[in-house]
Amino acid sequence: MNEQPPQDRPESPIDLAAAEWLVRRDRGFTAQEQDEFFQWLAEDPRHGEWLSIHDRTWRDFNLLAEWRPEHSSEPNPDLLARRRAGPRWLWPAAAAVAAGLALLFAVWRPWAKSAEDWTALTTATAIQHRVLDDGSEVELNRGAAIEVEFTPAERRVHLVRGEAHFAVAKNPLRPFIVRANGVDVRAVGTAFDVRLDPESVEVLVTEGHVQVQLPAASVPVLAAGQRTVISFAPAAPPPRVLDVSPEEMAQRLAWQPQLLDFSSTALAKVVAEFNRRTGATQGIRLVIADPELESLPIVASIRSDNIEGFVRTLELTGDVRAERRGEHEIVLHKVR
Repeated sequence: MNEQPPQDRPESPIDLAAAEWLVRRDRGFTAQEQDEFFQWLAEDPRHGEWLSIHDRTWRDFNLLAEWRPEHSSEPNPDLLARRRAGPRWLWPAAAAVAAGLALLFAVWRPWAKSAEDWTALTTATAIQHRVLDDGSEVELNRGAAIEVEFTPAERRVHLVRGEAHFAVAKNPLRPFIVRANGVDVRAVGTAFDVRLDPESVEVLVTEGHVQVQLPAASVPVLAAGQRTVISFAPAAPPPRVLDVSPEEMAQRLAWQPQLLDFSSTALAKVVAEFNRRTGATQGIRLVIADPELESLPIVASIRSDNIEGFVRTLELTGDVRAERRGEHEIVLHKVR
């Protein structure tokens, strides 16, 4: 049975606002926009209803976009783009935290850009997540810069500087190539990290296989859990394939924001996890002032780099008051 829209006239102010928020959400929120989004959802239950309706419509269009059959009545799985994982939903509600908030929020699904939008240089002043027009995802480290050039025959990305992680949508007919100072990393459907330094290029494969090609030679195919370093020194030895342990892999990719999943987790443990991950990178520390808050259950999926958004969500419940002490400490108090 299909769910009916809320009882508002078509193109009502709420309807239009929900559509606008959906576009912003899928493009990728700034920290300020995310806070404003939380506030908008909390103002009226109909806001969340209309957002859900628009989101279901876009998901239907996404399903149509994935249908790429060859010359037959059945789709060829090898020609289908890798199915995008559904959006991860933030429920800033569980037990005491649930009071007053019933909202859905997709935090990890930026809007796909057109090829024309991506021919220009894209520079990340902060860690950024982007989706290319073919469905491939790019995570840009701070200071990274890329140029994208897609043609019917291939998908080519130029890493101008810095570090980026690529999750490539599968399409055997259009290979995905990342070039960094003359070094080509060629993939079809896989995930890998490329870091360009003044003296070298490092390639780390996190999923699948890639082929690294140099102007005068090639490196053996790299598989998931392997890396290689190509030195630009005149007398540098040939690059070698090195195995990477899970611990080293996690350390090398620690710069990437992660989606932290909590299921009825005590607030004290959530705070400890944020402090562990963001203390070194952002220099912000959370402190629980009232012991009563330590056992507050949290059910949420939260970006590890969005500590301000997490604090704002806690404040919106009405149970927590945040006190900012300088630039590096946020103290959480229980509302009396």
